[in-house]
Amino acid sequence: MSNPQALRADARRNIDRVLDAAVVCLSRNPDATMQQIAAEAGVGRVTAYAHFSSRTALVSAALARVIDRGDAVMSGVDLDGDPVQALHRLVAAGWELSAVSSNIWAAARESLSAAQIRTLHDKPAERARALLLRGQRTGVFRTDLPAEWLIDALHALMKLALDQVLSAKIDHEQARELIARSAEGVWRAAPDDEAGKEPT
Repeated sequence: MSNPQALRADARRNIDRVLDAAVVCLSRNPDATMQQIAAEAGVGRVTAYAHFSSRTALVSAALARVIDRGDAVMSGVDLDGDPVQALHRLVAAGWELSAVSSNIWAAARESLSAAQIRTLHDKPAERARALLLRGQRTGVFRTDLPAEWLIDALHALMKLALDQVLSAKIDHEQARELIARSAEGVWRAAPDDEAGKEPT
């Protein structure tokens, strides 16, 4: 008689293997197929589909795994002290993670809806939002634009940098510096702004 616990453990191992393989394959090629991912995982295509009903579902799960791993890295970034310097540290760490996972994001943009991608962005965005609001309360960051607009502007700068690196217009180090300086320019309050003004 089969052991239900053993079967569940086997299923969990297969899910982890398929997810890890998806991250590897999509990092190499955003157009990687279910068959290629299953082969990388060492399982059959039927097994992969048993756990992920479609390639879209697998891409979404792979991106969520990358975001969770990235969140663990980002949690170690020091965002205390001067908000502008903290923004530069946030950008530097975020850019390294985004650059590594650029092909997975490319796969997600092809497979997932804007709403799905936005939902996956929510967790990483919380860290940027907390920093932005702290800087707004102390008058360092501008309050004349909505916080969500400013956070989305930071994400847009990251995406622009990835596109320009992939098209060889700029290199990796230039991109990090350009993102940080541009983000500071967008977020920073003008000298005559009121310190401590209520954020919008």
